[in-house]
Amino acid sequence: MALSKIQPASMDLTANYAFTGTNSVVGVDYPEKKLATVTASSSATLDFTSNIDSTYNIYKFRILNLHPATNNVSFSVNFRDGSTAFDATKTTTAFYAYHTESGSGSGLAYDTGKDLAQSTGVQVLNTSVSNANDSGVSGELFLFNPSSTTFVKHFLSKTNNMQDGDSSEVFHIAGYCNTTTAIDGVQFSMSSGNIDSGTIEMYGIN
Repeated sequence: MALSKIQPASMDLTANYAFTGTNSVVGVDYPEKKLATVTASSSATLDFTSNIDSTYNIYKFRILNLHPATNNVSFSVNFRDGSTAFDATKTTTAFYAYHTESGSGSGLAYDTGKDLAQSTGVQVLNTSVSNANDSGVSGELFLFNPSSTTFVKHFLSKTNNMQDGDSSEVFHIAGYCNTTTAIDGVQFSMSSGNIDSGTIEMYGIN
């Protein structure tokens, strides 16, 4: 059987393509689409207030090297459920692992101080973030089916930071916004001071 070649110049790169196993192309689904990028510059918060709707089932937020202006702070998130305030009611669970640069300490633990029970306050995603020049926090947060008006809105995150005490600390957070109102906004912040630099990207996934 002759090998059929597709010339890149003939492909519509804005479309979705899938290969049938023959020499024809019917569409390939790209796993995610970038919808927004917010870059910090001495910012009190990083907000996403548009493009969160029924277009996608899952929204992913990619957190890239957020550097706090203040040392030893927590990195947090909150959600907007139709009003102007980021205060959706949340119930969550949290655990973390850490290992020091010197190798002198390590651990894995459930963190009862970071879980929430029907709280409208921020959800801490990572703690003790250092503001050393080479430090910061990175990771991902997923928000599931935020436009649903039937079900609660689940979310989960995994972030890692260079802790104030010179250790790697990874936090796992999971929970739900206990509302049947659509979630239409997401806000990230530090517990004190501004976000000096860094980027958060939002992607849609179906």
